[in-house]
Amino acid sequence: MMMWRLAVLLAMTLGMTAASPAAAQFFIKSPDYSGEPVRGDEPGMFVELPGATEAELRASMVWSLRAALNVSALGCDFEPMLMTIPNYNAVLLDHKAELAKSFDTLGKYFARKNKTAKAATGAFDKYQTRIYSGFTTVYAQYNFCQTAANVGRDAIFTPRGELGTLAANRLRELRNSLVARGEQAFGARIYLRTIPILRMDPECWKKDRFDFKKCPQAY
Repeated sequence: MMMWRLAVLLAMTLGMTAASPAAAQFFIKSPDYSGEPVRGDEPGMFVELPGATEAELRASMVWSLRAALNVSALGCDFEPMLMTIPNYNAVLLDHKAELAKSFDTLGKYFARKNKTAKAATGAFDKYQTRIYSGFTTVYAQYNFCQTAANVGRDAIFTPRGELGTLAANRLRELRNSLVARGEQAFGARIYLRTIPILRMDPECWKKDRFDFKKCPQAY
């Protein structure tokens, strides 16, 4: 009887495991990038908005979170199990009212700070470009993508109207993830290896072969 019960429990466990989708995992133990909540005006973390009100800073945090999730949707699709694209699309749909309000709030800020509508539009465009470029990374791609996937998933389950609160609580974590860190379970390190390449001067090449006599300093 005991063996039969154990067999049933084992079968149930295996069935539940097979039915559950596997989560994308780059590390056995992932780096901890968590950090303190932000206000929206921390130097080096946000594009400066001189004289911004609390509402405008909150709008900036919401827009920064949107930018981070957008960058992850565009740059992390190499691992579909992260679900960065469907998560981002779900956030746009579920939080469209707060996103639209944040966009309008920022637009009014730049209109207030610039003399003409054209200047305000140009300043707003530059602001958005700087936000998006601030979340691009090469060496820390795995770190950022995994962190953004977690934040994007939590954004889906965030009540409407509270995206700004999530942004305040998680933007420092997203920023921290832009610094490459490796496996934490075994104390692994990330090494940046430089590989020398041959000079590309036309006079150094004869057809498809490098002429070491003409160019003894090949690298």
